Amino acid sequence: MTERSFLLLHGFSHHRPPGHWQYWLANRLRAQGERVLYPGLPFEDEPRYDEWREAVHWSLAELGTDGERIVVCNSVACAVWMRFATDRRPDEQPVDRLLLVVPPDSARVPDACADLRIAGIDGAAVRNTCRTTIRVVTTDNDPFNPDCGAQTYVEALGAELDLITGGRHLGPIDGYGPWPSIQAWCFDPGVRLEANFPQLAPI
Repeated sequence: MTERSFLLLHGFSHHRPPGHWQYWLANRLRAQGERVLYPGLPFEDEPRYDEWREAVHWSLAELGTDGERIVVCNSVACAVWMRFATDRRPDEQPVDRLLLVVPPDSARVPDACADLRIAGIDGAAVRNTCRTTIRVVTTDNDPFNPDCGAQTYVEALGAELDLITGGRHLGPIDGYGPWPSIQAWCFDPGVRLEANFPQLAPI
């Protein structure tokens, strides 16, 4: 069996709440014997890129280079990863799979974390951070990406896309605590991420 290691990077003002899907996912993966890093990134309520970038550096170092390495970014952590890609150091080896969950439109990133905004996407640089699959998960009514910039990410990154109807920002308030399909993707990159609730049939 191939050894796997997971790095989960959270978003703004996160504090790793038990009701969030990342907290649930970390516990579910660990319960199945997987190695999971889910660090609290510094100053979650007033984050600065340089500090989060250093946290990513040391987390990747702790992840090591053995086996399959999988990174799951949520919200503004997606922007941090895209920016990190442009200043990646020689000792920061590419990961095997990258999942970007609800990457925000930089114009909608709150002022308190304005330092995490990005001016654009360097698709080649981001692709160079990942050996195989990049997957983007977004929704059709995300308040932090109201124009649903899914196609922007897909075209820039050459990414696979899962578009979830009605999921908003895919947080606990939107029904995303336990999220079975993201757990399934962690073990099988062919799994498509799905909504946590059935879509209502038209009346």
